[in-house]
Amino acid sequence: MATVAVIGAGFVGLSSAYWLMRDGHAVTLFDPAGPAGGASYGNAGTFANYACIPVNNPSVFRDFHRYLLAAESPFRLRASYLPRLMPWLARFLWHSTPARYEAAVAALGPLLGRAYEGYADLIRDAGLEDRIRRRECLYLYSSERSFRNSADSLRLRREAGVACEVLDAAAIRGLEPALAPIFAHGVLFPGSWHLSDPAGFLTALHGWLAGRGLRTEARAVTRLAPGGSGVILVTPDGDERFDHAVVAAGIHSRPLAADCGDRLPLDTERGYHVTFGGVIDPIGRPCGWAERGLYMTPMAQGLRVAGTVELAGLDPRKASGLTGLLARSARDALPALKEPGVRQTDDWLGFRPTFPDGLPVLGRSRASERVVYAFGHQHVGLTLGGLSGMVVADLLAGRKPPLDLTAVDPRRF
Repeated sequence: MATVAVIGAGFVGLSSAYWLMRDGHAVTLFDPAGPAGGASYGNAGTFANYACIPVNNPSVFRDFHRYLLAAESPFRLRASYLPRLMPWLARFLWHSTPARYEAAVAALGPLLGRAYEGYADLIRDAGLEDRIRRRECLYLYSSERSFRNSADSLRLRREAGVACEVLDAAAIRGLEPALAPIFAHGVLFPGSWHLSDPAGFLTALHGWLAGRGLRTEARAVTRLAPGGSGVILVTPDGDERFDHAVVAAGIHSRPLAADCGDRLPLDTERGYHVTFGGVIDPIGRPCGWAERGLYMTPMAQGLRVAGTVELAGLDPRKASGLTGLLARSARDALPALKEPGVRQTDDWLGFRPTFPDGLPVLGRSRASERVVYAFGHQHVGLTLGGLSGMVVADLLAGRKPPLDLTAVDPRRF
């Protein structure tokens, strides 16, 4: 049995704690915000095993100017952040060429195809099945042009083994009659599902792990110091030594990796959500709207509308234009949200950790085999959380992981 520090209490960190404790290790979880305090709190809640199409793809070159100028664009780039962003943005564009994009799809496909293996035992053991809604996700297109342009990505999904069902307007209305008749095409993804409350799922998992010996520290880790016999975690309240450390702190992982000699090009795709509280399941499943870059997901708290991308670093100021776009788009898609008494009850900003090639890092640090990285999951942190935790445990145990990790090795940079 080893002592292991897991830094980060999101889907990846808590899943890592589960798999490590299952191996018999003594695990301490570090996160000043507690379970689901970061990006894991406010996501769309979808288990998106179909999401093998990264944001960096050839359509960026075709549509970039439109995204920057269109009033209904789900993309924003804050001008004041551009000088700092330029090295990352140059790499992002480099990875958006057809060959590199298809290589990213080929790498994500096997990960997503085995994603549920990381959750099946966890959900059963922790008794979390009642927090899952097993209804397929539906992706919608309001523009003929957008649907035509999606043909290549649909082909790549199918080649990656993703089950897809293309629907016409009548089939969409048959599945979700509350939607406005503005969607001519849709794609249904069998095998996908969503959570009724992502933060509640993680809080329940954390409580179950705590009852089995997980120690939790609401402290920030400011520095890592790996050595031959262990890893020292530096915190504002003192230092602690562990046999191993797992870095799963999302966007806050970058400086900790630098402590270990790995200067990784991690930045953030800022995402938003708004919630229409008290709305009783106007739709029965997550419904994505391609042109608006969002998902509408029925949850325990009401209808969550989540998505968009803003490149602006860790500035805590919200872009009111993006929260306004989410709320306005939801009302356009669901006429019931315009009825008297239905109101938006909150808005939220989170920081998706993103590498310019659209892939996470899963592997050991350059400085020490005692430090394992599991971060940078872009839009699929929830989906790949369980599998990432399983891989982390395999790496610490010296077992061969269940799939090839070459494409997600941190040394690729």
